Amino acid sequence: VTVVLDRAGVTGDDGAAHNGMWDLSMLNLVPGVQVAAPRDEATLRQALREAVDVADGPTVVRFPKGRLAEPLPAVSRSNGVDLLHADPDPQILLVGLGSMAGVAKEAAAKLAADGIGVAVAAPLWITPVPAGVAELATEIGRVVTIEDNGLAGGFGSSLMEAVAGSGSTVRIERLGIPQEFLDHAGRPAILDRIGLTVQGCVNAARRLLDEP
Repeated sequence: VTVVLDRAGVTGDDGAAHNGMWDLSMLNLVPGVQVAAPRDEATLRQALREAVDVADGPTVVRFPKGRLAEPLPAVSRSNGVDLLHADPDPQILLVGLGSMAGVAKEAAAKLAADGIGVAVAAPLWITPVPAGVAELATEIGRVVTIEDNGLAGGFGSSLMEAVAGSGSTVRIERLGIPQEFLDHAGRPAILDRIGLTVQGCVNAARRLLDEP
């Protein structure tokens, strides 16, 4: 079965009770499930084609309310993962899921302007954690994940478990929806309040880089 999950994450104007804050957290409990988080129209079409071709387990394609993002083509691929920004010697890895991929790319541009080497990964399939993302995290050592899903049980938590299981030491800062019921407001206002913004991503990266 393939589930097409509209209104994933913060929906804002639909009302306080309608935010899809925990879909990824709950889906992570389902054995054998594969979840995709497309970032634009091209990857949404790709995800749907690939999802319906899976014959040995459930698939879910999750995307937010509203217009699709402007095209976000990959500049390269590393370990099978799309990179939206790739400096030669990255000091930090930003992993932007779905609607947060553009936020991560803009944050990378700000950091790179200050002389900080950055890589931005935008994995299409996010559950289970792609081996390529875990490998990049291990190689670079400092990672910020940004997702339109609850922090508890989300992608950032799954990535932490994946790299911990490898025995490597990776510092990860997770940005996501806090474990609370969100007040009624527009999606941009909510994202701004909880720090799922370009500046929030930049600040998280700087905190990691400032650690000894």
